[in-house]
Amino acid sequence: MVAPKVILVTQARIGSSRFPEKVLQKLGDSTLLGVHLKRLKKSVMAQTLMVATTHEPKSDQIAAIAQHEGVSFYHGSTDDVLDRFYQAVVEHQPDYVVRVTSDCPLIDASLIDEVIGMTITNRLDYGANVLVEQFPDGQDVEVFTFAALEKAWREATLTSDREHVTPYIRKNTDFNGGTMFKAMNFSPPENYNKVRMTVDEPSDLETVAVLIRELGTDCDWKTYTQYILEHHDVLKNQDIIRNEGYLKSLNQDTHE
Repeated sequence: MVAPKVILVTQARIGSSRFPEKVLQKLGDSTLLGVHLKRLKKSVMAQTLMVATTHEPKSDQIAAIAQHEGVSFYHGSTDDVLDRFYQAVVEHQPDYVVRVTSDCPLIDASLIDEVIGMTITNRLDYGANVLVEQFPDGQDVEVFTFAALEKAWREATLTSDREHVTPYIRKNTDFNGGTMFKAMNFSPPENYNKVRMTVDEPSDLETVAVLIRELGTDCDWKTYTQYILEHHDVLKNQDIIRNEGYLKSLNQDTHE
């Protein structure tokens, strides 16, 4: 039996309303994006890794970091991220696409592989650990068939659906009462929803810098989570609202 073709795509851009150029920020002896890519390369189930970036000024610096890590890259739409994802992978014709975001420098490749495995084993159109948000913010993994991505690319019209790639798929899964896509959630042993290790604001970067200084860049998600839980009071970012960018896009939908 031939193994399914899996491509892992991380989105990275220069612009950010809350923290411009965050992916270029220094973390230890690397950058936020560099740490992120080094961790992604440990995935054993994804045969190809790609950075989907934009045509913004300075996006060549993102491409340079990708090249330094031996990772391919694609320049696409700034706002229509769904189109950027589709155009980045269409020539590869993968069976499955994995979506992560570059503001999650400590994403765990073993967790990614577990979600990929669940999706393939259960013949899902969409498998993720975000249908029920119980993993720490910064460990979000979504896996979907290329066919599901292509259907969303052709049919999605809302701003929030285009800016955030997968809402159209999620809303139309059997998990959420839809009929288009078969889906399943990958859940942790406990609810870690309040734990934050993503980078949307400068205080987030400070927390990740502490984690790397104290624990290094090679720990699993559980080790970083435990450190945050034990030092919650001194980490200034732990009360920031989760998914603020998506909520902003939903608000934009209502004004279109």
